Amino acid sequence: MALHESGEDYLEAILVIRNRNGNCRSIDIAHELSFSKPSVSVAMKNLKANNYITVDGNGSINLTEIGLEIANKIYERHTFLTNWLTAIGVNPATAADDACKMEHAISAESFSAIKKYIAKNPAE
Repeated sequence: MALHESGEDYLEAILVIRNRNGNCRSIDIAHELSFSKPSVSVAMKNLKANNYITVDGNGSINLTEIGLEIANKIYERHTFLTNWLTAIGVNPATAADDACKMEHAISAESFSAIKKYIAKNPAE
């Protein structure tokens, strides 16, 4: 099943929360993304049904292998693009917002080319 932008955002949020807190529950995601608890609940059901996450008896959300792979890809893009935009003079808040939009739309080929180009031509 193809994962939409919102699903990628949820997986990225789970990764970030787990890295920060060691654990992730639906309420943590609701707070992180400023979404309602019912919206997060529906999203978690969909992610679970499509094998991107598992949920244990205590409500702890874990990424499956494919969920982790996607979350890491999106997080790498987000941090890289945010840092790059900030380095070239974009306000950090704007850079983070723009990176969030760009991370979903850019192809793997284009992202790889940008990373290679920037590595050879760092912002001055």
